[in-house]
Parts: sequence; structure tokens; C-alpha cells
Amino acid sequence: MNYKMVIHTVGQVVLLEAGLLVLPLLVSLYYGDSCSMAYLQTIAIAAVVGSLMTFAVRPKNHNVFAKEGFSIVSVGWLILSAIGALPFTFSGDIPSYVDAFFETVSGFTTTGASILTDVEVLMRGNLFWRSFTHWVGGMGVLVLVTIIAEKLPDRSMNILKAEMPGPIVGKLVPKTRDTSRILYLIYLGITVLVTVLLVVGGMPLFDSVVHAFGTAGTGGFGIKADSIAGYSPYLQWVITFGMLAFGVNFNIYFLLLLRRFGEALRSTELWTYLGIVAASVLAITINIASMYDSLSESLRHAAFQVSSIVTTTGYATTDFDLWPEFSKGILLLLMFMGACAGSTGGGLKVSRVVILGQMIWAEIRRMVHPRAVSVVRYEGKMVDKETQTGTATYFALYSLCIVGTFLLLSLDSFGFETNFSAAVACFNNIGPGFDVVGATGSYAGYSDFSKIVLSLAMLLGRLEIFPLLLTFIPSAWRR
Repeated sequence: MNYKMVIHTVGQVVLLEAGLLVLPLLVSLYYGDSCSMAYLQTIAIAAVVGSLMTFAVRPKNHNVFAKEGFSIVSVGWLILSAIGALPFTFSGDIPSYVDAFFETVSGFTTTGASILTDVEVLMRGNLFWRSFTHWVGGMGVLVLVTIIAEKLPDRSMNILKAEMPGPIVGKLVPKTRDTSRILYLIYLGITVLVTVLLVVGGMPLFDSVVHAFGTAGTGGFGIKADSIAGYSPYLQWVITFGMLAFGVNFNIYFLLLLRRFGEALRSTELWTYLGIVAASVLAITINIASMYDSLSESLRHAAFQVSSIVTTTGYATTDFDLWPEFSKGILLLLMFMGACAGSTGGGLKVSRVVILGQMIWAEIRRMVHPRAVSVVRYEGKMVDKETQTGTATYFALYSLCIVGTFLLLSLDSFGFETNFSAAVACFNNIGPGFDVVGATGSYAGYSDFSKIVLSLAMLLGRLEIFPLLLTFIPSAWRR
């Protein structure tokens, strides 16, 4: 393990966070919030810690192999969340540090689960930082570091693999740093587009920016007690399509920019994703039609909630906990599936669902025709055994993590529906679950122990288990 390189790079992450904290500081100064001093204190702490880690530790070699990549990502995200929680506690908006840590982890992992029972009492600076963590965490802060770090070698692809979601991560262009730039430019461009469309629809600029952050990062932190329900149908449709857009693999957008339309539109994952969304919206619209005044209103709520859940965003236009069990069942299944690989969404990922389905079908063919050669294909290419094993292993660990989280939450006094949906919602980075933690509820009632368990579940889900898991295995730290 190249310890010095791990410490040095994590120091750069902390320094970057110090720079990012300037934005909520400026917002708080503009609105005259009393949380300005909290941000100044946090910036000072981050600057000192980051400087000591970056400049006091000089690695002799800058190699970043798989072990270093996993360690940098997991340690970086933990420190990022620990420091990012300080403004909430220092300002007094969230007095408990455990609550502030939960809220910050939920922000950076783009989960959107909240311990706040009344979000509207927060100061503007804290509201901005809370939503901005979604935007930073959506594409990945280490991806941003690979853009600005001068001495990070091209082996930083190992960092990109550790942080970007999905079973297969590759470069869009030969250099990792250029890949990161392209990803962030696409990300920024669509974010700006969503912001403009929201402003055009009459949403105030501050509201538009923070909701665009939540939509882009597929996070879902709102600034109103009723989430998106109080906004116009036009604004709800903009956010619906925005969430769906950020749930698409960003490679598709890159191919479209290169005018390789045929290649982009042949994506199995894209059409599976859109097909599942369309079928779910149709089924739920029919099921809830009697609950609303018109079919168009039913369609709007169904499309919004399906988009919100499948992309693991967590915004809401209505209390879907009151919907029929059939509709809630569809939403629960979508919680597990998630969005596309290479998007800002969480969950198991459509690509893994497709590969797992192909593996099951191939095994059935082998049982029926033992001498036949059964090949698993994805996006028109043969899936190698290593990827198949990795997908199956991840699914097994994914299931064990959700079960383990659920069992630990069961130590609290909530019912099965609350605890199970909380475990699924936090691990898949969705946010709201059902019952107590539903669209109109919060995680405030859980004990500090359960909040720490759920915080780790959110990190495990966002980093897709392996980086955080390997960090706690002693053999991974041996030279």
C-alpha cells in the first residue's frame, strides 16, 4: 500500500472541500444568515487538515493501483462527510453531530434521507450546502480531483473505477483526466439546462438552483416541507424529465455529442431502462386513477414518483405511502433496480439486472441443452467470466448488506415495513421509504446507533460495497 499517496490525495480532497464551502458562505452572507461564522470555522479546519495531509506528506512515487484507489475513495468520502457536517452543528441548525453527519452523508451519497422534521427552518446557507452536497457527490468528488490534481498519474483510472457506479467502467477517451472533464462538462451542462427551465417556469432562482442540484445528483433534498408538491405541474414535469435524464448512462450523451446516434440508440441498457419506466408509469397510472381528479393528474404523479424512485432521487409530489399496495409494490421493486450504470443514480443498476437475467437464462439453457454453448451477451458483446463472477458476487454482497442493515435497525422499536424500507432506501441511496420514513416522514426517530448504521449503509451503497469493505480488511493495507 502506498500510504503516502493515499494521505496526500485525501488531503487534496479536503482542500477541495474547503474551496467548495466558500459557495454556501457567500450565500449565507448574501442572505444575511447567522451561519456565516460556521462556514468560516469549517473552512479554516478543512484548510489546516488538508494542508497538513497534502504538503507535509510527500509521496516518492505517485502510483495509484487498485488498493490505493479503493482506500483513497473510501477514506476520502468518510473525511469529506465528517468535515461537511460541521457547519450544521456549528450554526445550531442541527445541534447533534450524529444527526448532522447522517444528513451530510445522505447529501454526498445523493440519498436524500433526512432527520429534519421541518426543513424550512434551516438558514439559506445551510439549505444551499445541503443540496450542493448532492451535486458534488452525484458525479463524485474524486472524479473532480482527477481533473485538478497535477501530479495524479493516469493510473487514477483506479480511482474512477472505485467511485463511479456500475459493473463496467471505462475511459471515454485515452486519458482519465480528459474522461473526467468530459463527464463534468456534460453534468454541468444538463444542470444549467434544468435550472433555466425551472426559472422559466416561475420558480425563484434560489429554489431553481438547489432543486437542479438535487435533480442532477439524483439526491432529492427539498427546501419545502411538501417537497415538490407545492410547485406547478410544469415545474414537476421539468424535474421528472430531469431526473430521468440524469438516470441515463453518461456514455450515451458522449456518443450523442460525437453524433454517433446509431451506437447510442442501440444501447440495451437505455431501452431496458426506458421500457421499465414506461411500463411502471402506465401500471401505476391505471391503479391510482380513482384517487385523483383527472387521468392527467394521475399520470403526472405516477411519472414523477416512478422517475424519482428508479433514479433514486427521492423527491415527491404526493404521499405515495397512501397509494394501493400494487403501486407501492412496483415502487419497492424499482428501489432495488435503480438507474443505469455510469449515471448519478443508485440502486443495483439496470446493467446488472440485465446481466443477471442473461446469466439466469444461460443457466436454464445449459440445463435443458447440456451440450449447447450458452453465451451471456450485453450491449451486443460477450460478457466474460470475470464480469459475470463480479456481478454475481456483488449481488450476493448487496443482498447481505441490506439484510444486515435491516437486522441492526430491528433493534429499534419500529415495524417491519419501516425498518425494511429504510434499509432498502438508504442502501440504494433513495431516501424516503414507507410508513414512518415515507415521503412525509423522516429518520429523526431512529437512535444514534441506527443513524450511524444507516450512514454506513448509504456509503456502502454509493461506493458499491467494495471500496469501503476493503478499507477495513487489514491485508489490504500491507505493503
